[in-house]
Amino acid sequence: MWQYILKRLILMIPTLVGAAILIFFLLRLIPGDVCELKMAGAGLYADQEQIDICRAELGLDRSVMVQFWEFFSGFLVFDLGKSMWTGREITYEIGLRFQLSLQVAIMATLTATLIAIPLGTISAVKQNTWIDYFVRAFSIAGIAIPSFWLGIMIILGLLITTQAWFGTPWMPPIEYVSPLEDFWGNMSQLIWPAVATGYRYSAVATRMTRSALLEVLREDYIRTARAKGLMDKLIINRHALKNSMLPVVTVIGIEFAFLMGGLVVTEQVFNLNGLGKLFVESVTSQDFSMTQALVMVVVCVFIFTNFLVDIVYAWLDPRIRYA
Repeated sequence: MWQYILKRLILMIPTLVGAAILIFFLLRLIPGDVCELKMAGAGLYADQEQIDICRAELGLDRSVMVQFWEFFSGFLVFDLGKSMWTGREITYEIGLRFQLSLQVAIMATLTATLIAIPLGTISAVKQNTWIDYFVRAFSIAGIAIPSFWLGIMIILGLLITTQAWFGTPWMPPIEYVSPLEDFWGNMSQLIWPAVATGYRYSAVATRMTRSALLEVLREDYIRTARAKGLMDKLIINRHALKNSMLPVVTVIGIEFAFLMGGLVVTEQVFNLNGLGKLFVESVTSQDFSMTQALVMVVVCVFIFTNFLVDIVYAWLDPRIRYA
């Protein structure tokens, strides 16, 4: 097991190098110049000499290979440089938003898990009954309803309900506060985007749980356990459910990694200043340094999440042995 963990850690290195090469050079293929865009946005007329001075200050006049080496070597020591647009440290800009995005991703993943696994299990056990049909309709609705639309409905529901009950409409707080400083204030802001996003992603996990559990329930060892007189509850919890969790864990892991940078519209609806919003701002302003740093952060999240998923495999299914 330890040899497998070490091999997976070593294999992360070429993955990171390959991702860094693709990110760096593909961004340079995008037409446009950050200096021209920056000066035009300030309403200034810029001649070629001023643009050249700006490019020299940002290091864009150096060779591409030198720029790539500075980017990758800085990433290895967590020195991501300065933003081409704001001039502030990239680690500072990302640090302001990383905690918020991480908390929303964790809360949304927990919400999706708490919804998906019980409902998927009930749907499989009660196959072709009205309960199964209800759960399937519930999950299909989750796939069909966009999370940002559900978020808008939640906000409107809060406004209407609080206006009717208390006479004053209530909105979630706008300014982010750490749960260590104000737990209830933090929850009142982030619980709603977590529920809206978690329901959307629980739909996929629910259907995956149902299909995987139905497949396991048809196995010979399940029929043998029933022939021996074991209770259905014991068969489901001890034998079937654990062996059907491999694809479900995979889906949940991928969804968590995606949530770290993919909640652009949901963050706009709930006015959250997370990584998704920073992604859009950096691409719009053609801030190469910020964009490639953000993509590398998401790549690291994906790699680490897949690593944890592989470790969980061995715990869920004792038939898996890593050499």
